[in-house]
Amino acid sequence: MGANNTMIKVDGVKIKTPSTFTWSLNDVSASSAGRDASGKMYKERVTRKRKIVLAWNGPTPTEAKAILTAFSPEYFKVTYFDPLAGATQTRTFYSGDQTAPVKRWSVGNKIYEQISFDIIER
Repeated sequence: MGANNTMIKVDGVKIKTPSTFTWSLNDVSASSAGRDASGKMYKERVTRKRKIVLAWNGPTPTEAKAILTAFSPEYFKVTYFDPLAGATQTRTFYSGDQTAPVKRWSVGNKIYEQISFDIIER
């Protein structure tokens, strides 16, 4: 994403580079789509939407809070390099369920194993 090497921004704010960034494109079919009695599929695609799987390995409590806070609004704008577009894009997403299992939690040594969730294009 340019000279500053920022991989992802949420609502214009730089986010720590994720350990996992998996882009996918998903078809959305009409409610009338499906297979007929012979098994032939009628897809009836109405649009395509992006889904990005994100994960950050070993974040500190401060990093975890910043990541989770950035992705907490109902909808948010994400700026990232989109492989289909071949360019940096800004699109509106919402977040799936977020997880943050603890790896260590002792005095002076608090760390999460990973923060992970999907974001889905609105």
